[in-house]
Amino acid sequence: MIIEIDFNSDEALYQQLCNQIIMGIAMDHFHEGESLPSVRQMAETVGINMHTVNKAYSILKQQGFLQVDRRRGAVIAIDADKMYALEELRSDLTVTLAKSCCKNITKDEIHQMIDEIYDNYMRSFS
Repeated sequence: MIIEIDFNSDEALYQQLCNQIIMGIAMDHFHEGESLPSVRQMAETVGINMHTVNKAYSILKQQGFLQVDRRRGAVIAIDADKMYALEELRSDLTVTLAKSCCKNITKDEIHQMIDEIYDNYMRSFS
């Protein structure tokens, strides 16, 4: 497991950790039912505060990427609620596409980028 935190980034550390774990799931580095390191272990490994890791794990639990098991700790558990995921994606894309339009990025450029990113992740699940 490779988690890379950029301490010079403007993005919050907990958000970086969330994003790294989500990308790890998408890239098939983390699998359904796999336990993540404990909060303490992850904090030590990545070099961040335990409260930051705890916040990231809590958010990932709320978003349906993790379940917390008393014996196994944080476990990868991908939420099967596709309708909710689609609504959330639509909301995120609405803002991202608005920003793209403001920067004169064309529909074809957006489609090409989405296809490249999607294909990259789908290779992991094939």
